[in-house]
Amino acid sequence: MLLEGKRVAQALDEATARQCGELHEKGIKPCLAILRIGERADDLSYERGALKRCQKVGIEPRVYALPQDTGEKQLLELVESLNRDETIHGVLMLRPFPAHIRDEAVRAALDPAKDVDGITDGSLAGVFAGTGRGFAPCTAEACIRILEHYHIDPAGRRAVVVGRSLVVGRPAAMLLLHKNVTVTLCHAKTQNLPQVCHQAEILVVAVGKMGAVGAECAAPGQIVLDVGIHMGEDGKLRGDTDFAAMEPVVEAITPVPGGVGAVTTSVLAEHVARAAARQCQ
Repeated sequence: MLLEGKRVAQALDEATARQCGELHEKGIKPCLAILRIGERADDLSYERGALKRCQKVGIEPRVYALPQDTGEKQLLELVESLNRDETIHGVLMLRPFPAHIRDEAVRAALDPAKDVDGITDGSLAGVFAGTGRGFAPCTAEACIRILEHYHIDPAGRRAVVVGRSLVVGRPAAMLLLHKNVTVTLCHAKTQNLPQVCHQAEILVVAVGKMGAVGAECAAPGQIVLDVGIHMGEDGKLRGDTDFAAMEPVVEAITPVPGGVGAVTTSVLAEHVARAAARQCQ
């Protein structure tokens, strides 16, 4: 079975549009600031997707595009101004930043209340503690939303998350743990990865390398969530799994494109609407 993200995104967008409509009636216009440095192709692609999603559900997007040679001091001043601007409810920072800018300094400067993509330490602390304060990284939460939409109850199941980044792997593992899943977190130093993956009923693949996980990690009955997205030599998009090899074996799998990535910007829009409602209470 294909776990198509388009259906999940549509359901999320409908709910977010209703919430935005209710906020509009109260005189509140949810607003997302998108902060970008330079013109990396993947940043521009994500920005276009975020703009389209915001416009669809009733969120005002504002793009702050800075040149590649922008200094750290100038960037921090902009972040502080976005924190103070009461008309802006969420801030999306397109990363990684250029090498001359300290990522941790910029993340620390952002107000966690406006951190709609779960990059600040305050937001991540809420994810790991399960307090519900702040927002989880959008891609990690998109994995959970796909399971929920397809009525896949993960409670009591065994999950393996391949990849330990703070963007997807570790927060996805924590979100699954809060759903009463028994989670194994794997990484580059994990030994006998195929053997570990074979034990998974839910397999989340977020290694950042095209086709890194293949049939040797697949098992009948598995639910596979492929977070990766890469451009192949033939110009086609592919994920972190060898889809053609895994799809005939497993019970369900997300396609690339059209899987987890299709849900991520919908989760982002939902976070902006929720942030606007919280900040205006």
